[in-house]
Order: sequence, then structure tokens, then C-alpha cells
Amino acid sequence: MDWLPLSNEEWTAVHLTLRIASVAMLASLIPGIFVGILLARGKFWGKSILNGIVHLPLILPPVVTGFILLILFGRRGPLGAFLAEYLGIVLSFRWTGAALACGVMGFPLMVRSIRLSVEAVDRRLEDAAATLGASPAWVFLTVTLPLILPGIIAGMILSFAKAMGEFGATITFVSNIPGETQTLSAAIYTFTQVPGGDAAAFRLTMISVVISMAALMASEFMAYLVGRRVEFE
Repeated sequence: MDWLPLSNEEWTAVHLTLRIASVAMLASLIPGIFVGILLARGKFWGKSILNGIVHLPLILPPVVTGFILLILFGRRGPLGAFLAEYLGIVLSFRWTGAALACGVMGFPLMVRSIRLSVEAVDRRLEDAAATLGASPAWVFLTVTLPLILPGIIAGMILSFAKAMGEFGATITFVSNIPGETQTLSAAIYTFTQVPGGDAAAFRLTMISVVISMAALMASEFMAYLVGRRVEFE
């Protein structure tokens, strides 16, 4: 790619960011589907509390979210100490911790997209399948899941885009370690702080804009498909 003369350090930041964003998105998928369906159809005490907790990262300063993760998942935190001692998993100041921070920040966007998609499903279609003898699991796999698939994909894209641009929570939880936790946002910040780093910061900014814009356009396309489906029904 001679037309994009990135240094090894810049390419490392790009590859690491894509890796972290992908892991964060995929790790959030199953919990996101479960919580989205639970919030859309569940009737239980504390539903509003759960909804508030899920969406809290959207309104909290990202640095606060990162600090909470550091307290919980740091080497001396209750969860971090348990994972390190019994499972050998260390998250603080590791790329896996960056994926956790990005996943937490993008989780509300995924859940909201899935929840709206589930709420748009016509329950009569599921009831018809059930009257024909289909089990609840089979109804979900053959009726509900295909109908909410555009919402799931849109949620995945939004979560990925959020992870691509995450900075505050990540740098607070896992710091800014080149080759380990230095994502695109952290690399751009670093380059703006050193003499002669403006060109590198600009190149990485353009890459971030292109990737994020492509993700948002894909999300809009998925939302369009959901709207067309609702109109057709």
C-alpha cells in the first residue's frame, strides 16, 4: 500500500485497534442478544435498574468507566485478582483489557439496537409457529432470530465503531502501551504530543474516519432494511 505510507508503529496501532474492536464486538454479541431480548420482553422487578446499568457507560465520562474497570479488574481488584489467581487471566494493561473496556463502552449501543429490533417483531408470527407445534427454542431460531438479524448486525456494527474510537476508558484502564494497548485514538493523541508527529496523527485520523464512516453507513443500511421489513409487514 504505497499510497498510504504508514510507519510500522502506525500499522501496529491500526491492526491492534481492529483486533481489539473485533474481539470486543464478538464478546458482546451473546450477552447483547440476551439482554436486548430481556429488556424488550421481560417483565420483572428491577428492569429499569438493569436498563440504567446497561446504558450507564453512555452518560458517564469514559474516564470514570475506565477507573471502575481498573478497580474491579485490576490485579488487586476483586474480579481481577480472582481471574489472575485461578484462571491466569490478566486484563489490566493488556490488550485483552482494552477489548473489555471497548466492549463495555459499545455494549449499550448493541443492546439498544437489538432491543428495538425485537420490539418490532410481530408476536403473531411467533404464536403461529408455536400453534404448529414448534418449541420455544425452535420458534426463536426459525422465526424470531431471522427477523431481528438486521438489528443484531446493526448493533454489532455500532459496537465495533464505538470500540474503534474509544479512548478515555481504554487509556485509564490499560494505559497507552505501544504494541500492546495503544489503539488508534491513543496513537493519535501520542503523535500530537511529539514534535513532527502531526503528519502521522493526520494519517491515522483519516483511517479512523474512513473505517468509522463505513461502519455507520452499514448501520444505516441495516436500519433501512428493518424499516422496510416493518412496512412490508
